[in-house]
Amino acid sequence: MVRYSREIDDPNKAAKARGSHLRVHFKHVREVSHTITGWQVGKAKQFLEDVLQYKRAVPFTRFKGGIGRHAQGKLLSVPGSQCAWPQKATKIVLDMLTNAESNAEVKGMDTDNLYIVHAQTNRAPKQRRRTYRAHGRINPYMSSPAHLEIILTEKPVPVKKEPGAPKLTRKQAARVRVGGGN
Repeated sequence: MVRYSREIDDPNKAAKARGSHLRVHFKHVREVSHTITGWQVGKAKQFLEDVLQYKRAVPFTRFKGGIGRHAQGKLLSVPGSQCAWPQKATKIVLDMLTNAESNAEVKGMDTDNLYIVHAQTNRAPKQRRRTYRAHGRINPYMSSPAHLEIILTEKPVPVKKEPGAPKLTRKQAARVRVGGGN
């Protein structure tokens, strides 16, 4: 069993999926996975399919050098309007999300109630190639692959608080002790 970067309290109520050395830009995968973290799985899958059809855009918040500004960038609640439609990265994340969802189904979890609690992207070792330039020079021609891991859990049912004595501030407790005051 591989080690994930985050431990889940109850492993029976969590579904995981991971991919290593994915031939897709690390920075794009990071922005896509960061956008959908905390979302409900159905909503995240619909968002990713909309990105593939250029209906919605992925906001770029960290690696945004050279990323253009578009009106769709203002639709999500993130600062700025820099966004893009990274096709390959979106397909990879969508496939990984589908894989995690099917893993949850095998465990007998309710797939309609799944949330993305953890989506992490790491840099993978660069793959080296060369490009041959004028005057006999040679330059590196590298790719920046990524590792991706996704963890899904069911949303816990909220437990109602038992009715008890009302909480008092220090000032209110002092007034009660003294026996006076309004």
